[in-house]
Amino acid sequence: MENQDLRFKFNEDQSLKSKYEVADVLNILGSKLENLELNSWQLRTLFALKKCRTSALGGHIDACDECGNVSISYNSCRNRHCPKCQGKKREQWIENRETELLPVPYFHVVFTLPDVLNKTALHEPKMLYDFLFESAWETLQTFGENRGLKMGMIAVLHTWGQNLSLHPHLHCIVPGGGVDESGTWKNLHSDGKFLFPVKALSKVFRGKFCEKLKHQLSLKLNENQREKFTENEAGNYEKLRQSLWEKPWVVYAKKPFGSPKSVVEYLGRYTHKIAISNQRIRKIDAKTVTFSYKDYRQKGIKKQMVLSHEEFIRRFAMHILPKRFVKIRHYGFLSSTWKRIKLKNLQQKLGIQPKEKLPPKVFQPKCSCCKVGNLVTIATFDLRGPPQWFLEMSQSQPTPKK
Repeated sequence: MENQDLRFKFNEDQSLKSKYEVADVLNILGSKLENLELNSWQLRTLFALKKCRTSALGGHIDACDECGNVSISYNSCRNRHCPKCQGKKREQWIENRETELLPVPYFHVVFTLPDVLNKTALHEPKMLYDFLFESAWETLQTFGENRGLKMGMIAVLHTWGQNLSLHPHLHCIVPGGGVDESGTWKNLHSDGKFLFPVKALSKVFRGKFCEKLKHQLSLKLNENQREKFTENEAGNYEKLRQSLWEKPWVVYAKKPFGSPKSVVEYLGRYTHKIAISNQRIRKIDAKTVTFSYKDYRQKGIKKQMVLSHEEFIRRFAMHILPKRFVKIRHYGFLSSTWKRIKLKNLQQKLGIQPKEKLPPKVFQPKCSCCKVGNLVTIATFDLRGPPQWFLEMSQSQPTPKK
């Protein structure tokens, strides 16, 4: 493809770009970010989001193999908390899960922590969220073992409410049955319309979680750390433990899905969600951010909230997970070790042909000009900017008509 045949058009995928972004608030705050009392990992994450799809990360020049249009795109940060970097990951995750489906009823179960634990979540998030995963799985496992069955579960951690408040909870997909000792599948109920009593699940869940907190206290009180653990801390912990038993905990189990495939598509909405999408931001001015949210206390009525830039980013940062923390976990017969061989055998016993995982699709973006051709990368560049030949070519071309 010769240069004289190329037509220039600066392209940053404006059709997909939101009018307002979290990065806009970060840019307005600038160096004030460091005054928000965030930890180094939170700051590092926010700086990555701030640079996403800007010249700071370099980029690439693409040419359309159909119409010859040349476009420039900046690289993404690929951070899991970035509002602009989740689409491809979600699609790949859904494709992988579709190969693991069984022709059985599936339930959506939500395990929620009470708000009295929010302070602990801020100071020791890894410990608390690990306990949440472990307690939820042990609860389901206990109910399954009472029926002589090995259960399975896929769990996704969310830490936010619609107004960016702290609201740790797990979205879980649970098959409505399990595998017995002989490797045979058995439904929990013949009609497939019921999992376990949610009140019983809630009580067991609370007991297992509180037991883990109690064990953590005993570790702090061992001989090596006794001097560091003050009487005041012990008193605070005891008050916390008492408040955890005052209210019933919330476990919610929805009706079974219409089909196994709809399970994965539904859960796919949750896997790579972040605290707030750019599409929910309605306005950013010199001092405040306005965003939409659903008030579930009033039947999901849509409302708008106005926060200062500092408060908006402070709330957003509360949901930045600890470094290397695993937010999607697979358990039981859906765990990675079990799936390698046994899951395929189980699928065959249930009368379906196991699907082989396809190699990851090569992402081939379409030309925004002709909507037909594929974009082919012809050059890459770093933060110093596009090469000189490209700049000279772009300056010599007339500005495209809108």
